[in-house]
Amino acid sequence: MKDNSLKPIPSWIQGGENSGFPLNNLPFGIAAFNSGLIAAVTRIGDQVVNLHKLAALDVFSGLHAKLLHVFSQPVLNDFIELGPQVHHDLRVRLQQVFGLDNTDKQQIDVIKSSALTSFNAVRMLMPVKVTDYTDFYSSIEHATNVGKMFRDPENALLPNWRHLPVGYHGRASSIVVSGTSIHRPMGQTKPVNSDAPVFGLTKMLDFELEMAFVVGKNTALGEHVPIGKARDYIFGLMLFNDLSARDIQSWEYVPLGPFLAKNFGSVVAPWIVTLEALYPFRVDGPAQEPEVLPYLKSVEPRNFDVQLEVSIRPEKGNENIVCRSNYKYMYWSMDQQLAHHTINGCNITVGDLYASGTISGRDAGSYGSMLELTWRGANPLKLDDGSERKFLNDNDTVIMRGRCQKDGIEISFGECETKILAAK
Repeated sequence: MKDNSLKPIPSWIQGGENSGFPLNNLPFGIAAFNSGLIAAVTRIGDQVVNLHKLAALDVFSGLHAKLLHVFSQPVLNDFIELGPQVHHDLRVRLQQVFGLDNTDKQQIDVIKSSALTSFNAVRMLMPVKVTDYTDFYSSIEHATNVGKMFRDPENALLPNWRHLPVGYHGRASSIVVSGTSIHRPMGQTKPVNSDAPVFGLTKMLDFELEMAFVVGKNTALGEHVPIGKARDYIFGLMLFNDLSARDIQSWEYVPLGPFLAKNFGSVVAPWIVTLEALYPFRVDGPAQEPEVLPYLKSVEPRNFDVQLEVSIRPEKGNENIVCRSNYKYMYWSMDQQLAHHTINGCNITVGDLYASGTISGRDAGSYGSMLELTWRGANPLKLDDGSERKFLNDNDTVIMRGRCQKDGIEISFGECETKILAAK
């Protein structure tokens, strides 16, 4: 199932090779069509492929009896639960059917007329029902920057940080799909030089550039996932924007961590890119010092080379790229995150979402949050319309993009976009 080589797979759908959505990618999502139909889809070039229609056309004959049913569901959970072998077999079949070597003209004509739709003609929906959600804090650069600002410039990392993947349980109900707007939250903040908190709108609304992985296999209470088998339990990855209210966060996070500062809205891209598509882009992670405990030791390359960027688009303005980072910078990998999360016997469920935490690099331009990019507002960003940003303004739109590139092949994660609206 795992192939570290990269060879372009040409398709009879034109434009796929240079779009970020070649046959090497084949991500999964859920689309709403103009007819009212909701179905599971994949994407090749600028064409959305209706997987339910392909199943009805008997394109997947012999793969799995439940494919017609699972592809008609409004979320991918039932499909994901069918397991890695089914996912692999489906991927191979799709590459055969849509590959340039397919000489079955009658099949191609039927697919063109009934199972392909322009991406711009569908509305992408939340791809999974998020059964539970955990957010980690796994970038050493981000944790160090935040520690310097919020705690102690000389001892930015807490004593446990290099020994375990720090995380907290978030709110699944407020995770929404790209294109959903988020209202500015309200809460308690504590002004500088004040002994008492005040109530009002956050003045420090921030994005957090993250990736998230989707659990693909259940465990029972009491089981744990060994690190060497962690990827058997992960279906794929998606872009994730964990919006944060920094002034609310700084007042509330002691002693138990984030609460209202985080649970008002997080945004995911509509596409889940499978681990099989990402396997050729594996890279070693940063050296871990001191040596981690045995249950966290990873044998194979821990990280993935995913180029990331964040843009801010003011109302009636142009996009301004404010950050370029990379998922490979993560100190703690998703394998380590899952192994640690389950080592105490915590059970996991298909559809659980695990976010990486803000992804920052060493250079200022690679910091994955406004908090770091402006150093808590001390160094505002200048946009091309002449305006400045310490944090996000109402009517700003945040767009995140991710892609892997190697040997002339690009694997895109699509876009994760949200507009900030005034408070209700």
